[in-house]
Amino acid sequence: MEDDREWMYEGRIVNGMFSNEWGDKVDEFVAFALRHPECVNGGTAIRCPCTLVQCQNKKFLNVETVKVHLYRNGFVPDYYVWIYHGEKQVHQRCSSSVRVSVSETDQMVSDNMNHTTYHRMVCDAAGPEFNPDEEPNAEARNFYDMIRAGDKPVYEGNSKHTQLSAAVRMLEIKCRHRCSQAWFDDMSNFIQELLPQDSLMPLDIYSTKKLVRGLGLPVQVIHCCVNNCMIYWGDDNDLNSCKKCGHARYKQKVRGSRNRLYIRKLKVPYKKMHYFPITPRLQRLYASTSTTNEMRWHSEHHMEDGKMCHPSDAPAWKHFDGCFPDFSSEVRNVMLGLFADGFQPFGQSGQQYSLWPVVVTPYNLPPDLCMKEEFMFLTVLVPGPTNPKGKIDVFLQPLIAELKSLWGVGVQTYDISKRQNFQMRAVLMWTINDFPAYSMMSGWSTAGMLACLHCMEDSDAFRLIKSGKQSWFDNHRKFLPMNHPYRRNTKDFIKNRKVTKQFPGVRSGDEILQDLNNRGLRKVIDVDAEVVNAAISKTCGWNKRSIFWDLPYWCEHLLRHNLDVMHIEKNVFDNIFNTVFNIPGKTKDTYKSRDELNKYCRRPQFAQNLVTSKYPDVPFVLNKSQKKDVLEWVKKLRFPDGYASNLGRCVDANKLKMFGMKSHDCHVFMQRLLPIALREFLPNRIWEPITEISLFFKQLTSSSLTDEELRNLDEQIPVILCNLEKIFPPSFFDSMEHLPVHLAYEARIAGPVHYRWMYPPERYLRKIKHKIMNKAQVEGSISIGYIMDEAAKFASFYFKEGDPTLPLKEKRNEVYLDDIVDDDMFEIFKPPGKAIGCRRETVSSRQ
Repeated sequence: MEDDREWMYEGRIVNGMFSNEWGDKVDEFVAFALRHPECVNGGTAIRCPCTLVQCQNKKFLNVETVKVHLYRNGFVPDYYVWIYHGEKQVHQRCSSSVRVSVSETDQMVSDNMNHTTYHRMVCDAAGPEFNPDEEPNAEARNFYDMIRAGDKPVYEGNSKHTQLSAAVRMLEIKCRHRCSQAWFDDMSNFIQELLPQDSLMPLDIYSTKKLVRGLGLPVQVIHCCVNNCMIYWGDDNDLNSCKKCGHARYKQKVRGSRNRLYIRKLKVPYKKMHYFPITPRLQRLYASTSTTNEMRWHSEHHMEDGKMCHPSDAPAWKHFDGCFPDFSSEVRNVMLGLFADGFQPFGQSGQQYSLWPVVVTPYNLPPDLCMKEEFMFLTVLVPGPTNPKGKIDVFLQPLIAELKSLWGVGVQTYDISKRQNFQMRAVLMWTINDFPAYSMMSGWSTAGMLACLHCMEDSDAFRLIKSGKQSWFDNHRKFLPMNHPYRRNTKDFIKNRKVTKQFPGVRSGDEILQDLNNRGLRKVIDVDAEVVNAAISKTCGWNKRSIFWDLPYWCEHLLRHNLDVMHIEKNVFDNIFNTVFNIPGKTKDTYKSRDELNKYCRRPQFAQNLVTSKYPDVPFVLNKSQKKDVLEWVKKLRFPDGYASNLGRCVDANKLKMFGMKSHDCHVFMQRLLPIALREFLPNRIWEPITEISLFFKQLTSSSLTDEELRNLDEQIPVILCNLEKIFPPSFFDSMEHLPVHLAYEARIAGPVHYRWMYPPERYLRKIKHKIMNKAQVEGSISIGYIMDEAAKFASFYFKEGDPTLPLKEKRNEVYLDDIVDDDMFEIFKPPGKAIGCRRETVSSRQ
């Protein structure tokens, strides 16, 4: 290594002039540093390795300034390994202080110091370039402080906890229970009173964070235009005003007395975003023995009986591996999924504020860890207060640049389980969003008659005459086989209409990319994008060119954006339930619907009575007594603990409806209760299609699926939707009632649904929302809380060997009474829980 780098200290000046060859080597050095985003600040600034005291790999400067410094001053001595510019070197740590021995348990053994679990935690967090024998620099001092804290007992005579272990345990408890900093300080002071006076227990949250600051990961703060036009990043880092709207970058407020005004010296931006680089977070998964073996699970397991239980079993994953064998040959390369969703941090009654986190999660992990909160990484925090809508691509620029780097060059990463470096690369598989965010990510409008990205211009949706809404009625016969009798039916669907065309199939990525290029759509970061895209969007469903098309491999994916089964299932259930229960304001069987019904269909029995001006009852609506029976039944239902919420709280017996049902409540009701609740009250010709759509979602959301099962579902769902069209009016069928026709296809391509729906992301957003402690600085509060949570999460890997999840408290019904002895009772029927209240004894009459 050092022989290759001798040029750094030789040949800079030849015959009194700077050497051109030495200058070329400097250019190569700068290019190498720019290929590692984790070592670049603002897109163009790297650490200056010149000999100046203020530099010496401590100060970030733009690359041109770095070159000038190197020409003038040369490289800092002994900088043969470019560890501050992306290069990693494995130290064999064979000194007298720390030794590494590879064994079955992968534990590090030390000779001269007590190398505890927490010492290993510090070394894993520091990375392979950290060597305890070397003199500490400014950045390594944090790890040396933690190592020393790991040697000192929290007080004399305590063999259970050191200063470091006590600090990380307290921090983990704070994060797990979402306690405030004031609570942490008060609890620390109280614990101090219980311990000896010479104890080393941290005094407050500040001293705790200072001790474990080396466990944290980087975050970048990037200034934004107040109108979401651009971010001051990369080539635009030095601008002082927006290049699109001209708005100033910094606030121009002044302060002072009557006679004198003082201009604010500190430049305060109008708006700023937080970016959490994904590269060091993925590297940390290979730095801990608790997670590095799990990251190879996707390549080590095999399908059983043709059942897909993981995305790695699906054709989309295998197709990508076939397209890029050089990527798939390294099993430690990472497959990623991305989801974005907005939430209101102040509640429905508070200030209107829309905050959009963008989160990335790896799919290499096994099913019990994949899509869990511990392995979801907050990457971009799009600031409020307004919804970014189509301009979300502006804030995704740093992430896309880093993903391109991880795909093209990769980053050298240390695998602690194999004690070797490897070039880790990563690829983004797909995005997961609800339907409005689907449009923001894909660039295809999800409103109007071209809302379906699978059908695109082949949609048969139309606008209703009376209500003016889009209807997807009679839009599913084209998915049926050509000889199916429904295609020739002119009575039950749109009257006098036969369907002869067939669905052409989903377009490939290359076809979509060519269409975008032919239409001339622009990315929203382009200067003239708003004008050009607005004109083009009037003639098609595209409203922009998504920034994801900048990824070189994006067009090779079989599936790029997932339809969210969670929200689709909820909307289908809401429409069925509200219509069957005839909920005012929510039912699809309205007066306007009845007026226009016979203009599209032949259903004269439901037309208005010209004598009484009333509309006859329809067979798919329950009467008052039937509604009461159903709601009373729901109110008395009891579910196993953790299976579902208490649906009885959602029953309104006065208004005969259900309210406040969450997505999971609708999920349980749709798949388990709806067919039973309506069985006795609806005719078979109506009850059967409703039951079929219920069973469709039940089978679709199974944890394991086979290709044959999914092909059967793909054939059945058009028939089910056609049967529903024979029952309900055209106003019933909006885009959400159409989308189920594509869900079985997506599951067949991408694998089980529970890796691609919004339940885990929605729960994770709730966790992010709880990190807001300062409502005046929402984004900054989330950023600080997330960095602290990351440190606590990483430390928690070492609380219990081999357990990569946060310690979970025992659930309320995980207590069993061991004193119950009954020889006739099977073990599985042993009653859980424990008795409440005092014990009472009763004597039978026989006794």
